[in-house]
Amino acid sequence: MSNSKALQVVILIGPPGAGKGTQAGLLSEKFHLSYLETSKVLEETFWDAPEDIFFEVEGKKYYHKDQKVLWQTGKLCDPPFVTQLMNEKFQTAFKEGKSLLLAGSPRTVWEGEREMPLLMKLYGKENVKIVALEISPEQSLERNSKRRICELMRHPILFTEENKGLTLCPLDGSRLMKRKGLDDPETMATRLKEYRNRTFPLFEYFKTLELQVHAINGDQSVAQVFEDIQRALALQ
Repeated sequence: MSNSKALQVVILIGPPGAGKGTQAGLLSEKFHLSYLETSKVLEETFWDAPEDIFFEVEGKKYYHKDQKVLWQTGKLCDPPFVTQLMNEKFQTAFKEGKSLLLAGSPRTVWEGEREMPLLMKLYGKENVKIVALEISPEQSLERNSKRRICELMRHPILFTEENKGLTLCPLDGSRLMKRKGLDDPETMATRLKEYRNRTFPLFEYFKTLELQVHAINGDQSVAQVFEDIQRALALQ
């Protein structure tokens, strides 16, 4: 993507393990998109956060420590908390002249109703593109039970027969590890329920905005999914 083209927003949505992080990494690298992964933004926000720090939204206080408990148990953080955090990131990126790639935001209709109008105002409705990566609940559980990330940069490493013996990240050399708690079977069951009940209704909301959602079969090779996304969005 050259600097002469309009800034744009690409939003990746899908259940846990759909490949959002993997595809986001590829897309951000090739097309120079600033990648904002909601779960990573939350994780960084919770690192060493003081016990008494909070956001006040619409007259109500949302404490970081309480949101961290929700996040650790697989439940979605309160939408006002997430929206406040992400909208600040959106405005900063736009001021810096950056196109955005979002994975995991918005996660609820409440967030969508407050994030999408801002994104469309900043970037233009015609420059907001949405991709839904589709996999079955069974595939989601299978992928997450075997998923690993690297210790340094948190790169997601897919489990395949070829790389199952890897102990170090091929991208930065740091140790590979499982995400403690978040990918446990009990937590995964909660995360899938949260996606079905709270994130999936976003697709109806997108229809009211007349935004097209490009459905992509996520149960393919990484290369094929990446090719399908590029073709659907006409990225170049």
